[in-house]
Amino acid sequence: MKEAQATIPHLFRCPISLDLLKDPVTLCTGHTYERSSIQKWLASGNLTCPVTMQRLHDPSFVPNNTLRHLITQWLQMSDQINPHCVSSIDSMSALRSKLESDEFSFGYKIQVLQRVKILYEESPCNSCLIQFGFLSVLLELVFGQTEAKLSQEYQEFVEQALGFVVTMVSLDQIQSLNVLMEDSKLSRFLVLFSHGTAMVKISLCHLVEAISSSVQAKDLSALLGSSTELLHEIVQLLHHNSEASDAATKAIWSLSKLEQNIDNLVAEGAVSGLITYILNAQQRQRSSIRVGMAAIEKLLVIRRAKEEVMNNPNGVNAIVKMVFRVSDHGGSESAVSSLISLCYDSVEAREEAIKDGVLSQLLLLLQSQCSAMTKTKARVLLKLLRSKWVEDKRKL
Repeated sequence: MKEAQATIPHLFRCPISLDLLKDPVTLCTGHTYERSSIQKWLASGNLTCPVTMQRLHDPSFVPNNTLRHLITQWLQMSDQINPHCVSSIDSMSALRSKLESDEFSFGYKIQVLQRVKILYEESPCNSCLIQFGFLSVLLELVFGQTEAKLSQEYQEFVEQALGFVVTMVSLDQIQSLNVLMEDSKLSRFLVLFSHGTAMVKISLCHLVEAISSSVQAKDLSALLGSSTELLHEIVQLLHHNSEASDAATKAIWSLSKLEQNIDNLVAEGAVSGLITYILNAQQRQRSSIRVGMAAIEKLLVIRRAKEEVMNNPNGVNAIVKMVFRVSDHGGSESAVSSLISLCYDSVEAREEAIKDGVLSQLLLLLQSQCSAMTKTKARVLLKLLRSKWVEDKRKL
């Protein structure tokens, strides 16, 4: 604390007393002072601004609540503050004020964000943006501007702002996203997902993933999972064969962790979308393919999802191809588990899997360096296929 007090940012000092501002007020000239200090100045008959010596056409002053908040934030973090971070507080505070101001266009605010990015990258204190209140400011600018037109300039600003939001949320600030529980902000979230750029949609998928992976945002995950409009938009991204598809897959996987979201995901076509994603991802060698396979396994807990796989001409085949992959066994366990679920009570699934070469895939898997659990499940599937084959023969 002593070190922080010795390096009080210039912006946080009263120009008259040079002490830390406790009750900051701003004159018509735009300069801020400690309330008691400026009151004494004016009571002494001075009708000028102490800093500029400009004559005051209006001697009244107003509370500077933004600066008060920043000082409070700074005091709260002062025991852990990185000395290098202190030196950027003046700049960070000024930039935050510009972002909050209605006087500047989104084009200008893009330049402000670029400056913030430079300061953030130069600072060894990764939590500076959060501690200076940038997360709440950016969330309000992105999701609180319900009347803002989706112009190219605005979308470019949202792209950059969401990039910062995703970074800050990854620093364990997930509870801040609960502002999306507000109807107006959730509506804006949906508008941006429906009409935003590819980069906006990717960032929003990252936010959905973060929300649904946190117990602190369980209610928000349920709210997102109940939005058929949002789920439809996410599922559609699975068919794009792009970076957006990867982000959508992770979002679906995270949403499926909440059991009440599974029915809605399946109803909006998540199973077929994931099958398409897996087939495309195999061609692109995307490591996130294992996430897609894990998501399918998660969805197969309900009968309708199994029916979706069987009704898809590539359904069983796509999963069988995931059983053994030479360079990556990451999705093997989920693939085997999914086939066990499908084949246990479906003759058609067993026949389809055998026709697609599952037996040779399983034998290769058992000879590979996959995990012990994966091998155990592979043996269970082999035994299931053999016993069901014998049982089916007896019935004939």
